Amino acid sequence: MKRYPRDMRGHGPDAPAAGWPDDARIAVQFVLNYEEGGENCILHGDGASEAFLSDIPGAAPWPGQRHWNMESIYEYGARAGFWRLHRLFTGAGIAPTVYGVASALARSPEQVAAMKAAGWEIASHGLKWVEHRDMPEDAERAAIAEAIRLHTEVVGTPPRGWYTGRCSASTVRLAAETGAFDYISDTYDDDLPYWIEVGKRDQLIIPYTLEANDMRFATAPGWVTGQDFFVYLKDAFDTLYAEGAAGAPKMMSVGLHCRLAGRPGKMAGLKRFIDHIQGFDGVWCPRRIDIAAHWAATHPHRRIERPSRMDRARFVELYGGVFEHSPWIAERAFDLELGPAHDCAAGVHNALCRIFRSAGRDERMGVLTAHPDLAGKLAAAGRLTAQSTSEQAGAGLDLLTDDERAAFQKQNAAYVARHGFPFIIAVRDHDKASIAAAFERRIGNDSETEFAEACRQVERIAEFRLEDLFA
Repeated sequence: MKRYPRDMRGHGPDAPAAGWPDDARIAVQFVLNYEEGGENCILHGDGASEAFLSDIPGAAPWPGQRHWNMESIYEYGARAGFWRLHRLFTGAGIAPTVYGVASALARSPEQVAAMKAAGWEIASHGLKWVEHRDMPEDAERAAIAEAIRLHTEVVGTPPRGWYTGRCSASTVRLAAETGAFDYISDTYDDDLPYWIEVGKRDQLIIPYTLEANDMRFATAPGWVTGQDFFVYLKDAFDTLYAEGAAGAPKMMSVGLHCRLAGRPGKMAGLKRFIDHIQGFDGVWCPRRIDIAAHWAATHPHRRIERPSRMDRARFVELYGGVFEHSPWIAERAFDLELGPAHDCAAGVHNALCRIFRSAGRDERMGVLTAHPDLAGKLAAAGRLTAQSTSEQAGAGLDLLTDDERAAFQKQNAAYVARHGFPFIIAVRDHDKASIAAAFERRIGNDSETEFAEACRQVERIAEFRLEDLFA
């Protein structure tokens, strides 16, 4: 089986109505990353100094050495930046979520006490603020377990949310396998929460952001002034608020760091943004754990049978009859590179149509000739497939007068004699009168034109049938 694991579909074209509390048009969720004291440093047993997300342009690790300037910048976040942001959020009546690196929290007891007193959520940001990408799986699993243990010891309660940031391809799965988290945020792929299935675990994912994020003060392209930050946040908010007003509420995450947004000039932009959103009705500023509770209650996960996870027998059983009497199409489609994007009517339709389109002319002709005549002898004898019977009945072809039936049978015979295959039309797109008109219009076409049109109609019929199956 060739199966593609990445999910390019997500919620699809019809995302669920978020149903935020009090009919809010948008959920604006602030995250404060607390990493100071958990970053790479030889004092922490690391092999080099930190080089990520600071105000030192082009910083590089210093192997085996302390980087005094880098350490000092991180210390600013704990010593001054945190408290400035604490005053801003408590003054605005907003409780953010803290992504707390466990070892950093352990080195900042006063800040932890202030977070707890203000009712902020303290989620886990891993054991140390270091890369996970090269960790062996057992080592990363152990680091996650130790992060939970140390966090619980320092904070007094276990973390209910998880965000690594500098994660590996295995991080989300390993975090989900613990069964410890109400949500995981190591994705950036949606404007709404969603569920994933990890073994028997239904795991809620609340996506995070790297674009509405003050980290862009330390990366290129990035922000230069607090006003830059404000304008981008405002534009994002205004766009999402308008979508919410149109009936499609979303979530906006804002990522912050004590050593970045905690600087006066940078924080000025954040303050302008908070002032801006507080001038609107219908704005919910929750913690991430509040979003998790709401989503679990309002949109609980429902496991479904997924085409990309079926075995061959089940796939052919379900979809072998979508193209009339042509199970070979489903047989071959099963061997395509299917994935989550195919776990819907449009996905299976695309896979089946690819096989039909790439088949030889004789095989496609076989599909066309497998279709029954409209209102023909098979229909009269009750020998159509259940799908064809329902489709023809839906267009009123089961209620023809004797004269109408005779006219259809005469046209059928003339069409087959001219083109070599039955007249095929997706009857759900028509009524009895428009079917008759199409018959009159198409019968005089050349056979190549009609062959191409009949193939298009076969694909349209398959589309309707799959929509019924997935409904």
